[in-house]
Amino acid sequence: MDIAYIPSPSSGVIHLGPLPLRGYAFCIILGVFVAVWYGNKRWIARGGKAGTVADISVWAVPFGLVGGRLYHVITDYQLYFSDGKNWVDAFKIWEGGLGIWGAIAFGAVGAWIGCRRRGIPLPAYADAIAPAIVLAQAIGRWGNWFNQELYGKATDLPWAVKISEGVNREAGTYHPTFLYESLWCVGVALLVVWADRRFKLGHGRAFALYVAAYCAGRAWIEYMRVDEAHHVLGLRLNVWTAIIVFVLAVVYMVVSARIRPGREEIVEPDRETLAKGATAKGATAKDATAKDGEDAKDSEDAKAGTQKADGDDSVDADAAPAKNV
Repeated sequence: MDIAYIPSPSSGVIHLGPLPLRGYAFCIILGVFVAVWYGNKRWIARGGKAGTVADISVWAVPFGLVGGRLYHVITDYQLYFSDGKNWVDAFKIWEGGLGIWGAIAFGAVGAWIGCRRRGIPLPAYADAIAPAIVLAQAIGRWGNWFNQELYGKATDLPWAVKISEGVNREAGTYHPTFLYESLWCVGVALLVVWADRRFKLGHGRAFALYVAAYCAGRAWIEYMRVDEAHHVLGLRLNVWTAIIVFVLAVVYMVVSARIRPGREEIVEPDRETLAKGATAKGATAKDATAKDGEDAKDSEDAKAGTQKADGDDSVDADAAPAKNV
């Protein structure tokens, strides 16, 4: 008797009329649009301005894509630089291969640049977009379904995914780890939204909660996967990464809550305020320069007066003896 299963697409390419669009790329693009849209709504609710998230994403998204690809290529270098492999394939991002660890790290650098240009505190921005990012991850994971990759161990469960014969894979039914992680990411998004409303998380703690919760799920999901990976002390490299990042995120939440409790009151200053601040700073510097000049002039005048007084006293002293004689 045939068992129930989730079928895999016969092709990883979606045709939009004459335009071919790879399913993996489509999922990534859709995830980015959802993240910007939902992140914008949360940013406005926090007191920010409409359009700010989109402006900063111009920096964050490219950095994130580069970082995600670099992490994947570095940690799975044997797929591109070993004997019989073509190193040019390392640039074929549309064929799959983005490491979330590198994507978040480099994306944070891009977001920091965008925030700095607008005078926005990065932790407040990160708190606002945290649920949006993890929702983008939930959508992006379906790209692995299109590519028939990153599945788990063989199983006959009714929700198993059916994989066809292909390069470096055997036909069969396997645990759909892409589905597990997608659902876990949706749960993380709901957790962060609830905790943010309940506890008024600020100063980067909502983002840290997202990181910790995601790592907790990624560790056990990663353990189920059967694709080729480097192992350290019997565990897959990404399992160790999840454990370490989880600990760092929890430590940050605890320390941050003690040092900077509460939430930021102002997350995005007005452009007029920034302009006035810059003008006031310039005026202050100009006044300070002018004051220094006046002080220098007063000092010179005082010095000249002192010299004149000394000269007059000298003349009086010389004249006095002559008068007495």
